[in-house]
Amino acid sequence: MKKTMDQQFSTSWHKRTGVLICTWLVLFCVAMPVSAEEEASIQALKQMGKAFASLAEKASLAVVGVEVIKVEEVSGRGQGNPLEDQFYEYFFGPRSRGRTPQRQPRESSAQGSGFIISEDGYILTNNHVVSNAKNAKVTIKLSDGEEVQGKVVGTDPESEVAVVKIDVDKKLSYLTLANSDQLEVGEWVVAIGNPFGLSHTVTAGIVSAKGRSSILGADTQFQDFIQTDAAINPGNSGGPLLNLDCAVVGINTAILGPNGGNIGIGFAIPSNMAKNVADQLMDSGKVVRGYLGVSIKDVTPDYAESLDIVGQKGAVVSEVVKGTPAEKAGLEHYDVIVEMNDQPLDGANDLMSKVAALKPDTKVRLKVIRDGRTKTFTVTLGERPGSSELYASQDSSSSVSERIGFEVTALTDDLAERFEYQDLKGVVIKTVENGSEADRKGLSAGMLIMEVNREAVDSVRQFDKLLEEAVKDGKKTVLLLVTDGSRKDIIPVKIPGKEE
Repeated sequence: MKKTMDQQFSTSWHKRTGVLICTWLVLFCVAMPVSAEEEASIQALKQMGKAFASLAEKASLAVVGVEVIKVEEVSGRGQGNPLEDQFYEYFFGPRSRGRTPQRQPRESSAQGSGFIISEDGYILTNNHVVSNAKNAKVTIKLSDGEEVQGKVVGTDPESEVAVVKIDVDKKLSYLTLANSDQLEVGEWVVAIGNPFGLSHTVTAGIVSAKGRSSILGADTQFQDFIQTDAAINPGNSGGPLLNLDCAVVGINTAILGPNGGNIGIGFAIPSNMAKNVADQLMDSGKVVRGYLGVSIKDVTPDYAESLDIVGQKGAVVSEVVKGTPAEKAGLEHYDVIVEMNDQPLDGANDLMSKVAALKPDTKVRLKVIRDGRTKTFTVTLGERPGSSELYASQDSSSSVSERIGFEVTALTDDLAERFEYQDLKGVVIKTVENGSEADRKGLSAGMLIMEVNREAVDSVRQFDKLLEEAVKDGKKTVLLLVTDGSRKDIIPVKIPGKEE
């Protein structure tokens, strides 16, 4: 359709007007004088940009890519583990899945980041990047593109820290660890890593918060994360979070966001915690921690009102484990621990982290409020048992459930939201062994076990106890009430003998 003369004139006029306006704006900006104050601001921004550039150039020399290639035997129905896949994708993004021929090997790979902390080749990364890499190939890609084989020195699932060693015939650039306790909210930080395989990606932001917890699953017991809005994406895991002095203040570990994408909420393990763990792993290959022997919870408004401690922060003792340092020192349930070694406590996680950072046989002073009165206790710390044996007896569920063929974990707020179990109680199935009794009866990762033999379950410890009692009573089968979020089911599960 032809345009009318008016339409043609209007179009031509708008084009000429647009060109004139753009020309005028350019001339105006060029001719307009810049004040001394504006010039100073521009120079400050340029200096900041140069500072970031210099930091990135220097730090990137010590940042590495980490790839772990595993060959797994697949049996049974050949399907992946839903919960394990969720944990994997939480850090690395989607991986290929599907039905696999029975008992055919399947190759899987995990990619993350790390950074060199010594010129002789020690590397810090995340536990989940190299976990279960005993029979896997660990490849480290250096900043110059050279690829070398790495050896896992040690891993610590409870803190999410791991150490890898490489041997090369040259001195390596490395990063130093800063004192993360001195880090302040609002301080500039820089994250470097390999998101989505894009090596040495640099992002900048600020420290959004400190002391974040309940971010990861229950296996990661010690959570005292730095929150940052520096962009962290899948593949950044294990890379450094740096201050403007080019010193490491944290190890980038996790993100929160839809479909694993960045929305400005990332988390890093504080460098002080990482250093303590790394030093022990490099020295002995394992981590030894102090141990009180109490179950504790944060002082919520409800606890504060009930215990008449309004305005106080600290940790409420819900249970004192028999035979532990806490019992020997005289601590009791309902006690509220408000200080350790004259330092105020923010909550349960703060107390647990501080105790775990100390060595066994260390004496600590605890300020406690009991029945409205303040008391001081001196406790000689013991050695913290590993997660799998923390509450295990000779025939507890750590061995009973292993014979059945599955593991459970606590129903955290994060898991409850993820699987829509917000109004329910129980324990979440974490892993199911292919071909086991649990697998044959249709149990799968992600299911919630609500009852054992008609008794309600509200903690891992209680679940352990109910299975143990069933074995002691000579029962060969237990009834489990389970749900996958859409429906409930009662499943009878046989308890295999120890020899089976």
